[in-house]
Amino acid sequence: MWSYNNPVKILFGNDGLASIASLIDGRSYALVTYPDSPFQTLTDYMTKAAGKPLIVVNDIAPNPDFKLLSEQSARFASLISGPEVIVALGGGSVIDSAKVFAAAGGDFNRVQRHLEAGCSEPTLATIPVIAIPTTAGTGSEVTSFATVWDEERGRKFSLAHESLYPEVAVVDPKLMLGKPYGLTLATGLDALSHSVESIWNVNANPVSARHAVAAAKAILADLPKLLGDLENLELRNRIAEASLNAGLAFSNTKTAIAHNLSYPITLGWGVQHGIACSFTLPTVLRSVAGVGGFRGNALKQIFGNNLGLGADYLTEFLESVGVGHRFADHSIPDAACTKIIDEAFIGERGKNFIGSKESFVKAATESGVLKLSP
Repeated sequence: MWSYNNPVKILFGNDGLASIASLIDGRSYALVTYPDSPFQTLTDYMTKAAGKPLIVVNDIAPNPDFKLLSEQSARFASLISGPEVIVALGGGSVIDSAKVFAAAGGDFNRVQRHLEAGCSEPTLATIPVIAIPTTAGTGSEVTSFATVWDEERGRKFSLAHESLYPEVAVVDPKLMLGKPYGLTLATGLDALSHSVESIWNVNANPVSARHAVAAAKAILADLPKLLGDLENLELRNRIAEASLNAGLAFSNTKTAIAHNLSYPITLGWGVQHGIACSFTLPTVLRSVAGVGGFRGNALKQIFGNNLGLGADYLTEFLESVGVGHRFADHSIPDAACTKIIDEAFIGERGKNFIGSKESFVKAATESGVLKLSP
């Protein structure tokens, strides 16, 4: 048996932001966004359309961290009355931060207990979230997860709770115009990783797989074109829809081994998340080349019947956009890789993977990605 569930109402299309007043519907709201000039303009637009927010949190970090999230959450406690809804306008870090604030209800300790105990925290708050992504990559607008970092202790957590599915996702590709090459590349590769990670996953199902295939095929076809024509609105639409499909796929499966490999690489070597979670994809694909069933069929729809050749194609695709597929290409020494790999396969996302550490290491060494000491 299998099941698929995603309760998020999705509004997709250019000028979707114009619907924001009707979505807020007179409720008191908090706005979570960035301080940059374009977002200040959008904040002014929202204020005119839906009234002044109770609070604006716009000092969002690229990797939301315990210390900052705790201080930001406390600002909600200083309000006479809390917001009835939180509007997240920005990239994945903004949407993830908004989910943390929704769960904290002014007290980050609730969230921290939930994360560190590894079990449900009965006192999590449940403020609804309206998610308006301005990048195409994280899929956070249709998931119940938020990535939270504890940089002081070098740890990464995933806040996951059914109440954290956004109430509405407004995907307006016009908001993604003007994003630079590097951000467009990293977020696009993050979405590619989400799609294939949801296929080689113990939690995969036929519906999630169909979303994943649509996402991956579109990204492989259209991301290079968009990188060469960043102001092309039609291409922004295609990649935004692909990212949304990837989000709908991994909203039911969570991610797998490539993401678990990426976290220490981001923390320890500063490799941007979208790059860190995508450069190992060819190696992972080689390691599952014999997979059958609907998972194998899904991968073959994307990469062709010979998944070994598909891995070669994926390597060439990454190289064509300037991303090497070896650990050394990202300044990660081979000597550090044994620990990274060992810990990745022990972790939760590693356990979602249908393959094995042995098959991954074999694929990595045979393809020259790694040179590990015996």
